[in-house]
Amino acid sequence: MRVMSRRRALWFFGAAGAATVAAGCAAGETGSSATASSSTTAGTVAAIPQETAGPYPGDGSNGPNVLIESGVVRSDITTSFGSYSGVAQGVPMTLTLSLKDLAKDGVAGSGMAVYLWHCDREGRYSLYSDGVTNQNYLRGVQVADAAGTVTFTSIFPACYAGRWPHIHFEVYDSLTTAVAGENARLTSQIALPEATCDQVYAHDPGYSASPRNMSSVSLASDNVFGDGWDAELATVTGTPATALNVTLTVGVAEKSANIHSAPGPGGPPPR
Repeated sequence: MRVMSRRRALWFFGAAGAATVAAGCAAGETGSSATASSSTTAGTVAAIPQETAGPYPGDGSNGPNVLIESGVVRSDITTSFGSYSGVAQGVPMTLTLSLKDLAKDGVAGSGMAVYLWHCDREGRYSLYSDGVTNQNYLRGVQVADAAGTVTFTSIFPACYAGRWPHIHFEVYDSLTTAVAGENARLTSQIALPEATCDQVYAHDPGYSASPRNMSSVSLASDNVFGDGWDAELATVTGTPATALNVTLTVGVAEKSANIHSAPGPGGPPPR
């Protein structure tokens, strides 16, 4: 029998430290072997795992620090800001995260700040990738409202070689700590559903490399999500022809409890 990974163990802790996982298994997005169900008892939510920030965080830990720039606190992240200009092209997407503070019995994470970033339609990260080092689009910070909700307006990210389509984010206890660019309570990633990815990449020819890259990766083989993705897989409604609404409930544990997930089954370094 395979030993349970430390990341998978997070599934057995909810708001009170003991969320009950519902019996049964659900098939993976790409037809891979079943993973533990994400269902929990009423009033509890699973802790989302700690993940790598990758090499392009823009938070000062590896190169530029966009968090200390005036204008980073914004809902619409499709445009660059400050001394940069430019607009990320692609299928419109609204992303809503509902934060639950598991250190406080799963109450709404009101006042928490989320820094979110992802690649563009061509698979490039602003501030880092060739051709967009003079852009800072697809990066921004929002503060959770009384319901613990943050909302970003963006474009759907590409699938680039070696990684499943995803979105990066960091959670801070307050806006003050976020814009100081230090002491993130949680760093994680959001996985996007396969069916939606296929629809987007077929709809917009600007994602020309994504279908080929998608054919070479799965959630099960991804080096971040490969050890389990239940808590990180978003729900999507809408269509590429109009707009997509992406949602995820994020259980935020104490920083000391955010054990880094086990690595996936292989491939290039996580990004």
